[in-house]
Amino acid sequence: MNALALALADALAPLASVSDALAWVVVLGFVLASALTWAGRRTVARYLASGTWALFGVFWLSVFPTFWFEMKSAIEGSLSLVAVPACLYTGYLLYDGRESLLTLSHAVGVMGLVYLPAETVPLFRRFLVETVASQTYAVITALGYSPEFVPVDKEGPVYGYLSMFVFEDATGHTYTTHIVTACTGIGSMAIFGGLIAAVRAPLRRKLTALATAVSIIWVLNVARNVFIAVAFGRQWFQQDAFVHVATEYAGYRDPHLASFFIADRVIAQSLSVVALVAITWLVVRQLPELLDVIEEALFVLTGTEYDLAEAIGQPVRADGGPEE
Repeated sequence: MNALALALADALAPLASVSDALAWVVVLGFVLASALTWAGRRTVARYLASGTWALFGVFWLSVFPTFWFEMKSAIEGSLSLVAVPACLYTGYLLYDGRESLLTLSHAVGVMGLVYLPAETVPLFRRFLVETVASQTYAVITALGYSPEFVPVDKEGPVYGYLSMFVFEDATGHTYTTHIVTACTGIGSMAIFGGLIAAVRAPLRRKLTALATAVSIIWVLNVARNVFIAVAFGRQWFQQDAFVHVATEYAGYRDPHLASFFIADRVIAQSLSVVALVAITWLVVRQLPELLDVIEEALFVLTGTEYDLAEAIGQPVRADGGPEE
């Protein structure tokens, strides 16, 4: 199994090396398709968006090795693989004439414009990471823990950032975690920012929905970071069963990392999915126009048309749109 995994990782390595470039090309493709839509050239926009969705599928394949092999995240790795055929199918539907998917394409373009600068522009990345790290540290200390708060000493995009927490046990062994871009919640914020920007609705309600989503995500994300740092730093999940799963099935060589694996890869990531669903429900109550985009996404995934407004009891106008 390990040999097969290594062979797969090696095969996808060239693709993984250009994932950032692919992301920018995809975002630019969706933005251009949106511009063409607004200019009234919907047929050209549809074909461009169709091709961009296919490229988006290639992007998700390119990041699979990072999620699965490097980060050892079964949830993110699995979702990235599921996204490959989903993107290809979306591209096919657009090519086949389903113009309603242009709204979803516009949403993805906006998501990229929000997320990529934070991921790839050092000035934005440092400000975001260090802001979240300082707030995380403040909560950790308020709870009575006293780790060192120091610059990151590991090579990577956040090297030198003041975002690392160092816990020490009674034997002098240290346990370190540090905040990276993925720990800031910017990805989830970008999702809701893109969805909200893509729909037509009064600006006041759109801003209210955005403020609701961003504020909840920010608070929950800091809580998530605190939980992971303390759970690993204090080795909360070192029971034999967890150590066995982490070392035998998740690929961790150091048994001390079992607490990190359970806290982050299992508990935190699972609860993140639940939180996103709950936040979506709250935002939809404020901005029911989002249901159209969600219905399109569900059609791509299931091949079934849905009427979510009726399913959740959302009032609609006589013309079928949501009530103001």
